Amino acid sequence: MKSPMNEEILQDLWRVAQRPWKSGVLPSSEDLARARASIPSTLPNTGASLESVQRHVLDDIVPAFNGGSISPNYYGFITGGVTPAALFADNVVSAYDQNVQVHLPNHSIVTDVEFHVLGLLADLLRLDRSTWQNGTFTTGATASNILGLACGREFALRKAARRKGSSVTSVGENGLYEVLQDAGLSGVQVLSTMPHSSLVKAAGVLGIGRANVLNVCSADNVLQFDMEKLEKNLARTDKASIVAISCGEVNTGRFATSGMEQLQIIRQLCDKYEAWIHVDGAFGVFGRILDNNPEFATIKKGSEGIHLADSITGDGHKLLNVPYDCGFFFCRHPELAVNVFQNANAAYLTAGASDGPSIPSPLNIGIENSRRFRALPVYASLLSYGRDGYMDMLQRQIRLARTIYDWIFDCAEFIALPEVISKTDLLDQTFMTVLFRAKDDRLNCDLAKKINETSRMFVSGTSWQGAPACRIAISNWRVNVERDAALVIDVLTQVARQWLLSTCDIPIR
Repeated sequence: MKSPMNEEILQDLWRVAQRPWKSGVLPSSEDLARARASIPSTLPNTGASLESVQRHVLDDIVPAFNGGSISPNYYGFITGGVTPAALFADNVVSAYDQNVQVHLPNHSIVTDVEFHVLGLLADLLRLDRSTWQNGTFTTGATASNILGLACGREFALRKAARRKGSSVTSVGENGLYEVLQDAGLSGVQVLSTMPHSSLVKAAGVLGIGRANVLNVCSADNVLQFDMEKLEKNLARTDKASIVAISCGEVNTGRFATSGMEQLQIIRQLCDKYEAWIHVDGAFGVFGRILDNNPEFATIKKGSEGIHLADSITGDGHKLLNVPYDCGFFFCRHPELAVNVFQNANAAYLTAGASDGPSIPSPLNIGIENSRRFRALPVYASLLSYGRDGYMDMLQRQIRLARTIYDWIFDCAEFIALPEVISKTDLLDQTFMTVLFRAKDDRLNCDLAKKINETSRMFVSGTSWQGAPACRIAISNWRVNVERDAALVIDVLTQVARQWLLSTCDIPIR
């Protein structure tokens, strides 16, 4: 079968992926203006040739993209990048346009591939396949968290309803209001520490309610659980509970737990009060790739014990470095996902018989009835890099973050966050994000803007403890520690210098 891909356009895309990003990390105002002007104001009656459309996209639209995936110095939103293997596979996905949601083993291999990719991914994350090769690929963190909280809601409410002797036990079948009423509950609560906004959004979508996502953090460490407060909330008789563990907090990259012992305590509490444990591991779950190198011991401990959870989510388009959109969801209770997400009353979508492993149709364990073959870029990239390749990638990212933090800690113009007395403690806990602010509050208000105006790198503006801050999120496969640290330090030095000169009314030459 001849490939339906246009070879010339594929070569153009390949060259883009391979070249160093020589232009600014952000598009110029001229490129943005030209791209906007090139977009027709109305749909033309006569279509253009394929070649002219291709040239328009590449010559007019693409120059107005940011360098989020191509540039190693785009440090916003934990974007990651696209490895060459993943780019190749993603083009194959687009060319052949397989819908992976129905397992029809005599029609296509796609569901078999996805099932085995889940196993490879479990291997990479050091999760036991016999427990964790259940799940699906999603659009990303939000969809994955919706799956996790939906399964947790089903589990916790089913337990509560059965304690009351109710026959109405399934939200998926009977509805949320009916189960809550029969169980004598006022609702579901999600207990967490500084949860990501996507988790809160998922609670809103599922009818749990954003107001019912509660922070149960320790008074002396806002990132970690207060176990007494956690148990007090779990013991409430008017609420069913889900415990959501942030495996990598979005601003600091730090973990809600610091080792196996804490996860065991949380597991015991959740078993006692029949609660569900969900791990939001968007990027922190990748700490499990690391070996026993003492250099990364604290990071490895932070991701220990998550195999004790009931569900785990992650983002492929972050540290896996595959294209948007790709997330993944693992669940140790596959029957619950089927109960919530089954595609009822569609006999024509019934899976066919297979001589291989028992593979459920993904449409019965996820949100969509139609979905892109997201697993193929993951498959290609996992084969291309293997465990050692991904470990090397992550180690370079961590070392770059620690090199930048090392400089910021000693810098007169900036403050490393969270504030600590010991540089050793700061660096030891650094994963792949750098959180900082300017010491001058006037500069701090515009710091992210001034850094990004250089177009040499991009950072996210954020907030920490009620004040503006900046976040450098390092997740691209192209990281070079020495080269990229020199660039970041030079940009921050220049921004601080220009600010100082402007406030002293000294002309800048």
